[in-house]
Amino acid sequence: MKKLLLLFIAGIILSGCSEDSLPPLPENSNITGLASPVRLGHERTQIPFSDFFLEPEMIQKVEIPGLDEDLYFVEGEALIIDPTQEMKAVFPLLITADGITEAIPVFCSGKQLVEFSFDSGDKKYERVTVAGEFNGWTPGRPEFDFVDGIWTTSLMLNPGTYQYQLVLDGEWMLDPANPDKIDNNMGGYNSLLSVGLDIKDKVPLLFTVEFEDDDIEIATERKTEGVLIFWQNILLPQEYYEMEEDGEIEIGIPEAATKMQRSFIRVWAWNEYGISNDLLIPLEYGNVLDDPAKVTRHDMHSMILYNAFVDRFYDADTSNNRPLNTAEVLPPADYHGGDIKGVTQKIKDGYFRELGVNTIWVSPLVKNPEGAFGFWPDPPSKFSGYHGYWPVSFTEIDNRYGTEEDLHQLVKAAHEQEMNVLLDFVANHVHQEHPLYQQHPEWATELYLPDGTLNTERWDEYRLTTWFDVFLPTLDLSKPEVYEMLSDSAVYWIKKYNLDGLRHDATKHIPEVFWRTLTRKLKEQIVEAEGRPVYQIGETYGGAELISSYVGTGMLDAQFDFNVYDDALAVLIRPDEPFTRLNASLVESMQYYGSHNLMGYISGNQDRGRFTSYAGAGLRFSEDAKLAGWTRDVKVGDKRGYLVTALLFAFNMTIPGLPVIYYGDEIGMPGGNDPDSRRMMRFKDLSDEELKLKSIVEKLTALRRNSMALMYGDFEPLLVMDDTYAYCRTYFEEIVIVVMNKGAQTKNLTFKLPDSFHDIKIESRFGTIPGLRDGRMSVTLGGRSFDVIKARN
Repeated sequence: MKKLLLLFIAGIILSGCSEDSLPPLPENSNITGLASPVRLGHERTQIPFSDFFLEPEMIQKVEIPGLDEDLYFVEGEALIIDPTQEMKAVFPLLITADGITEAIPVFCSGKQLVEFSFDSGDKKYERVTVAGEFNGWTPGRPEFDFVDGIWTTSLMLNPGTYQYQLVLDGEWMLDPANPDKIDNNMGGYNSLLSVGLDIKDKVPLLFTVEFEDDDIEIATERKTEGVLIFWQNILLPQEYYEMEEDGEIEIGIPEAATKMQRSFIRVWAWNEYGISNDLLIPLEYGNVLDDPAKVTRHDMHSMILYNAFVDRFYDADTSNNRPLNTAEVLPPADYHGGDIKGVTQKIKDGYFRELGVNTIWVSPLVKNPEGAFGFWPDPPSKFSGYHGYWPVSFTEIDNRYGTEEDLHQLVKAAHEQEMNVLLDFVANHVHQEHPLYQQHPEWATELYLPDGTLNTERWDEYRLTTWFDVFLPTLDLSKPEVYEMLSDSAVYWIKKYNLDGLRHDATKHIPEVFWRTLTRKLKEQIVEAEGRPVYQIGETYGGAELISSYVGTGMLDAQFDFNVYDDALAVLIRPDEPFTRLNASLVESMQYYGSHNLMGYISGNQDRGRFTSYAGAGLRFSEDAKLAGWTRDVKVGDKRGYLVTALLFAFNMTIPGLPVIYYGDEIGMPGGNDPDSRRMMRFKDLSDEELKLKSIVEKLTALRRNSMALMYGDFEPLLVMDDTYAYCRTYFEEIVIVVMNKGAQTKNLTFKLPDSFHDIKIESRFGTIPGLRDGRMSVTLGGRSFDVIKARN
């Protein structure tokens, strides 16, 4: 049996000290919200104070205990740190402002040097390079050098797995020296590079154990060199805890916590191999929060998002229907009549409440052009702006969706049912008819590159300047006059309509200065001034390093984790893709975004073929999903598609992060890619399979909403095989065990339970009969099925 180091966090009197002897901690904070960790690069790193402090001029002192002062210094309104190998894996940055000392966790880089080589043999090449997830699939970052007959280069990469291909004089190919490859979900393969995976089972593993009265007990497996324990943004001083040689720690919960409805204890541990998972323990007036009924919609970890694509959701007001009705725009690309009142009607009807979601994300509502633009060749069709992503105004609601009063009523109805409303906001580009572009064409980036080629759809190579199409100018958001105006527009929507957050389109195509400016304004004008949280989630396709660069205290709360979705799509549907791929993807995401992240885990989205059609083989991975949607009636195919979709929902609803339901996925709507993935939502005449899937989704959302373990629990894989997968979420004595079988045949899963599970009582929520014996669990699962097993110590 593994030895557990017990770390006791106790809200009691410690070490013979009286309660009065514990130094009081400040009740106020100069940092809005919880300070997210700063990740150092492997070279000099700059930390802007404005990411954390609304008034950086208030800062009086900056200190990193135990670190040589030659390794860090203040430059203007930023801290500069020069990383060294001697630094601890995680350490606190202490900043005193207006007499209050707060701490920011700092993570050292875990990057490793990776060498690439290519032996061209007798063939001669002018240029050899590489493209992959580590460089945004952009050849030339870096270039290879030809030395002694071998092409070589090197990169600094974080531990994880990376898909890539070599690019030889413009021709893409698998790496002949690497036998590892992975299906790319597009009918082909990529080479697969693994970096530093041998250390993932050596870093400390923290988990909660139990609490009783004022005591909290947590534990760590594996060697631990130290821990950092925070209450809010305060690094608890030595007087609050005592660490024994056997690893026991007793910590006094600050008196200040009893005066706050919601505060948090956060813990990280480290050793020579790296940083542990994090613990996030919510407190309710100084007591551990263990009652899900006390969790509110303002607790972001409780959110379950639903993307209502307004024009295609529900038509409650036919008086505002104005499709283009022109021969040059085929029906799939024209307006269908859905409107704001339609979403409101479904709120009042109880659709969202019964489904179990508490956050509605509506597509863009700004005015779009009246005419038709763009072109699809087969069959020939232009497009209307039914989707809302071609703005010709920053503040005016398109009357085809409704009115200002309609939006006020939608938000009112949602809030009355304890639901949040997020608005999709487009900052990256405008339509060419937008008055701003007409008056200030110089505020857009250049449509043509210096070599004379069009700068359109250059998603990675010119990601900050590329246009999405020739009629959609990309705004130059590095210019103050542009980013100040656009950020004011975003704040306008939040303030005017009492919205709860924003979904941001095309995040990676927008300079960081915009996100920092917007987030600062939201903190000043909404979070601090009105005392309510604002959630921001972005859309970025790329590697985890790029995605995470936009997530943090001074920027966005989260982004959609498309990489985990891509791996779920492959693993759950393809017989030859093992669960090891999906588990590795999820674990890697938690290393980048944290074990209690707010990332969005999607069931699908508007720019992809429908999951259920892929799962039922009504849509093939090897075909062009957009072309399929235009040229044939894409269906679900085999009914197994619904079973596999249920597996996806079971996964999304039980992992860390926030589940996101794309409208219609709850019933397994079929479809190819855009615009076929945007069919009109169906509420009536559902098939038995659709009704059953919807019932399963409702049951899963109810489980999540009523489980502290699924909202705040620790995560640990228990079994990772080709066709079977088991993992657990634990929050003190509440345990949730998830088991899956993606294979077609019935299988028995047997796996060891963590040593901390003592005499647990178990209850299956989806009809299996689990067995327990000698610290192991056995459960039999039918083909393409799952179970969620609740347990308590």
